[in-house]
Amino acid sequence: MSIARHSHRFLALAFGLALALPACAQNAPLAEPVKSEYKPQIGQAGKDVVWVPTPPELVERMLDMAKVTQQDTVIDLGSGDGRIAIAAAKRGAKTKGIEYNPDMVDLSRKNAAAQGVGDKVEFVRGDIFETDFGNATVITMYLLPGLNMKLRPKLLDMKPGTRIVSHAFNFEDWEPDQNAEVEYRNAYLWIVPAKVAGTWRFVSPVGNGQETVDVQLQQKFQKVAGTARRDGKEVPVTEGRLAGDRLTFAYTDASGVKHEYSGKVTGDRIAGTTKLQTGASVPFTATRSGS
Repeated sequence: MSIARHSHRFLALAFGLALALPACAQNAPLAEPVKSEYKPQIGQAGKDVVWVPTPPELVERMLDMAKVTQQDTVIDLGSGDGRIAIAAAKRGAKTKGIEYNPDMVDLSRKNAAAQGVGDKVEFVRGDIFETDFGNATVITMYLLPGLNMKLRPKLLDMKPGTRIVSHAFNFEDWEPDQNAEVEYRNAYLWIVPAKVAGTWRFVSPVGNGQETVDVQLQQKFQKVAGTARRDGKEVPVTEGRLAGDRLTFAYTDASGVKHEYSGKVTGDRIAGTTKLQTGASVPFTATRSGS
C-alpha cells in the first residue's frame, strides 16, 4: 500500500471525527454551576429587621422560662438560622420556624439536619404577619419593638396559657410575667391571659342553700381589679391576677372577713374554690352575665 493511500485514509478519518465532535458536544449535559455556601452576616438586612443571632445560653434560658417539653408546639417568629427552633426540637417539642429570607430557611434546614433533628423541626418561608401560628403553645421571638406591638393583638387572642418569650424587646404596657438576664441580655416571658372583664355571678353552696356574690371585674392584661357586691354592700376586689386561664382575687366583706377566690376560666364560666380566713374552702361556679 502506498504512502499516499495511507495519507488519504488518515485525512478522511480526521475529517469524519471533526464532523462528529460538535454533535457530541451539543448532546452532552451542561455542568451545574458551583454554588458557594451561604453564610449570613450579622446585621444583614431582612424584610423588617436586621439579623442578629441570639446567644446559645440565652436560647436555653428562654426555653427554660417557657418550660418547653415534648408536649409543646413551639413556633419561632423570624427564625433566622434556626437556632431557637432547633434547640426546642432537641427538647422533644413539635417545632416550626417562620422566616422570610429563603436563604436562611435553607440554612436552617441544613443546620437542623447536621444537629440530628432534621425530621423534628419544620422551617417555612413566610411573612409572620400573614402566617397562621394559632396552634402554638409557645411563641419565641427576637423582633423589634414596633413589630412586637404590631403582633400584640394577635398574640393576646391566642389560647389562654400560651407562653410567649422574647429576646430583648417587650410589649410596652403589657408587663412580663417573668424576666431574666444572661450576660447583659434580657429575656421576657408572658402568659396569655384569659379575658375576664365583665359582670360575674359567683354561687357557692351554704348549708341547704347557696350564697350569691356579684362581682364586676376590670382587666388590664394579667392584672384584675373591680368590686364585689355582698349583702347589699360593695367592697373592692384586691390581689386580682391571671396566669393564663387561672384567676385569683380577694375581697374583704363588711364584717372584716377576707374571701380568697381561685378558679379556672373557660369562656364565660369559672369554676374553683373560695377560701376563708378560717382555712375552710368551699367550691364555687361563676357565670358572666355582661361585659
